[in-house]
Amino acid sequence: MLTPREIFSKNTKQIKYIKTREIQKNTWQPRTVFEEKGIRELAASIRQYGILNPLTVRQTSSGYELIAGERRLRAAAMVGLTEVPCIMLKVNDKDSAFLALVENLQRKDLDFFEEAIGISNLIKNFGLTQEEAAEKIGKTQSAVANKLRLLKHSPEIIQVIKENDLTERHARALLRIEEEEEKKRVLSHIIKNKLNVIQSEEYIEQIINTQTAKQNKRQKLTFAVMKDVRLFLNTVNKAVSMMQRSGIDACCEKTESEGKLILKIQISSTKA
Repeated sequence: MLTPREIFSKNTKQIKYIKTREIQKNTWQPRTVFEEKGIRELAASIRQYGILNPLTVRQTSSGYELIAGERRLRAAAMVGLTEVPCIMLKVNDKDSAFLALVENLQRKDLDFFEEAIGISNLIKNFGLTQEEAAEKIGKTQSAVANKLRLLKHSPEIIQVIKENDLTERHARALLRIEEEEEKKRVLSHIIKNKLNVIQSEEYIEQIINTQTAKQNKRQKLTFAVMKDVRLFLNTVNKAVSMMQRSGIDACCEKTESEGKLILKIQISSTKA
């Protein structure tokens, strides 16, 4: 896959005016939310000054497909423009998807979940490694890995985080909570109490420490119980052996069923 600079250097940058109705949206557009207020403000600017930055498109068998500039295309339609200035590129699906993501990243138009989804789609659909994806979008491999980890949240958690304008650090901190219902409870507490990132991280750290302490206590209790059980079994075995040595017909059968240990001790009323 070429870099954006290499892609543009291989294509002429001749501007062509294309009818808006002939431009199809990019299948690989990573942005899912377009703020109405922002589109209206852009439309007002286009109405007064026109489109100063051409859209980027590629030709397809059915017309033209948008690579970058969906906000401008939406605003142009709102103003009533029938055609828009475009730069034509000869690129394949992979390069089109890559350019759409990079354009949004450079303009900081994506929220962190959209960015994570965009990177994930590049990796899954075009067989890239995290390292290759990171190199192409100008991020470190660890930064890409951290972005992708955000997608471990359930759609419900992601929606709540978005609706309440929480930060990426809030979302990363919540990843430490594994159980879904507990995560919902923690998220609700953060929102209700308007905790900032540091306060949220400290709150989650307290929860983790409490859970760890409880788990350690349960493990110690389990160990103590198991130790007592072993002592009891040894006592039973010794008692049965003692009776056998004394000539008493005695035996102990042990079976396990549904997580239970069943002991069956048989002792004859008379000596063997």
